[in-house]
Amino acid sequence: MADDYLVRIGKLIRDARQHRGWTQTQLAEALGTSQSAVNRIERGNQNISLEMIARIGEALDSEIVSLGYAGPMHLRVVGGRRLSGAIDVKTSKNACVALLCASLLNKGRTVLRRVARIEEVYRLLEVLNSIGVRTRWINDGVDLELVPPADLDMDSIDAEAAVRTRSIIMFFGSLLHRMDQFKLPYAGGCDLGTRTIEPHMIALRRFGLDIAATEGQYHARVDRAIRPGRPIVLTERGDTVTENALLAAARHDGVTVIRNASSNYMVQDLCFFLEALGVEVEGIGTTTLTVHGIPNIDVDVDYSPSEDPVEAMSLLAAAVVTESELTVRRVPIEFLEIELAVLEEMGLDHDRSPEYTADNGRTRLIDLTVRPSKLEAPIDKIHPMPFPGLNIDNVPFFAAIAAVAQGKTLIHDWVYDNRAIYLTDLNRLGGRLQLLDPHRVLVEGPTRWRAAEMMCPPALRPAVVVLLAMMAAEGTSVLRNVYVINRGYEDLAERLNSVGAQIEIFRDI
Repeated sequence: MADDYLVRIGKLIRDARQHRGWTQTQLAEALGTSQSAVNRIERGNQNISLEMIARIGEALDSEIVSLGYAGPMHLRVVGGRRLSGAIDVKTSKNACVALLCASLLNKGRTVLRRVARIEEVYRLLEVLNSIGVRTRWINDGVDLELVPPADLDMDSIDAEAAVRTRSIIMFFGSLLHRMDQFKLPYAGGCDLGTRTIEPHMIALRRFGLDIAATEGQYHARVDRAIRPGRPIVLTERGDTVTENALLAAARHDGVTVIRNASSNYMVQDLCFFLEALGVEVEGIGTTTLTVHGIPNIDVDVDYSPSEDPVEAMSLLAAAVVTESELTVRRVPIEFLEIELAVLEEMGLDHDRSPEYTADNGRTRLIDLTVRPSKLEAPIDKIHPMPFPGLNIDNVPFFAAIAAVAQGKTLIHDWVYDNRAIYLTDLNRLGGRLQLLDPHRVLVEGPTRWRAAEMMCPPALRPAVVVLLAMMAAEGTSVLRNVYVINRGYEDLAERLNSVGAQIEIFRDI
């Protein structure tokens, strides 16, 4: 049993090292030990203490090592501090995971620039590695290289990693080109209530994909005789639904028209990436996409995903809730214009730089400076709509913003079953939020925040909202088990500390 434990620890350390793009010698130098010692550790042939595991995890900047064996990560927040200075927005989580799935379309080498180093990405890399894709971090761990095998080994798929991410569902659109039948574990991710995959299936059946769900797995079969003969009308203008349809169309030998498509930021980034692969996509940024597919894609491609508008909204909300002056740089303004329009009506004091272009050459960016403002509750309710409406993932941040505004704000989060309920966790920190039904919350402000110790909500954006409220609350708060935050944000605590927050990461040993 002890030997099995050491072997599992060694495999985790090896995978974390490879994700970082380090050799055994580089890890040995960071630890002050020898390459042969690292080799023995990775093979499970050397006893290893919890202290050494923690040192390795710190050296590799990897939660893969520490989460399973040194306890979950917690945050200790000393609140009531003002933020100042400037902070950059990282690349888009949702674009990065879509591009990882899209890399399976390509037989050649794919390099993705400035990929978000987040748990969602790590889980997908574990899945890709398990089926034979070679991945490595390059350029000091900033960029990611992916090289697929000639044949994918789907029988060896890492089911444990797959069920921890809903992004695995986008493998359908890519894999249907590569094999006639395959199995995928059920999609997981945030706990946001029941989310059917039927809209995906309605689109993918037009490419001959048939799915049967049994015993925790999707069993997929592809009938090559079935081809889309008329435009595909999506029954839901969802982001991942649109992406799956795009992936299926990319290697379809013909022209595919997709109607009622999402034109959101991650969909646009996927379209730009497909164009880099040689696939012509007409109508980018609209609800009708025309895809000129290529049956065989074998190119070396280098692509830079754009910045994350939801992270930008998170940082904007951090400044508002803590009554700070903060400059948020590299904000993808096209995907935050509605949110900023609402905030302007509420009284937000801010400046915008001239627009400039993201590294993908297409997305428009600005630098946004936010100053302390006396906010008033909006007259209309806050509710999401498909792009170009207010982003679904940005709705929770308005709960924290509304809590510091004068008056009552109605938030109608109609998309997800549970998320509005999680927003009432703000009441533990002094908020006054009334749950009207599973989708509507009435927020009354202004709020006198107070420190508290609590468990992290099991949904990404509400979890970050709770963290922001803790930053505004005088005293010391504790947020326990923050894995869900690490799914979507890279080094969030450290980056907030760089502009004046005081957040300590700790674990129960």
